[in-house]
Amino acid sequence: MPVENDPTAKVITDRLPLVVETAQLHKSAVESGRVRVSIRTETDQRTIGSELRSEAVTVERVAIGRELAPGEALPVPREERDGALFIVPVIEEVLVVEKRLVLREELHLHRTASLERVEHPVTLRRQEASVERLPARLDGDIAQDSKPSTQEVTP
Repeated sequence: MPVENDPTAKVITDRLPLVVETAQLHKSAVESGRVRVSIRTETDQRTIGSELRSEAVTVERVAIGRELAPGEALPVPREERDGALFIVPVIEEVLVVEKRLVLREELHLHRTASLERVEHPVTLRRQEASVERLPARLDGDIAQDSKPSTQEVTP
């Protein structure tokens, strides 16, 4: 029999596991509130104006009837009056006993510019969104006030 105060005595100890606790965490979504977003589109008829620039060309035939001298250079198209007049020479061959070049006519093309004020009706649209916070629904409640044109979003 071992003595309790005997230092030479062997002490045998066994460990027995009693209870082990473990913890697990579970998450679930809980509705804390709702949001209703409505978008309203407004239209507004307005008239907008602008200036349109247009150009017109008139053709004036100017008879010349001058024979070109032998070896004379053929007339070429040219601009005059800072681009407002464009002259195009028209050459014709005339059969005589001999062949000669005759400047029959010139085409004077007059350029005129005009400015016209125009107005055109257009439709402008504008959207406005309103956000309304709603209380959370209880499990048994069914929303009776929902409209088909709005969308409810849970944050």
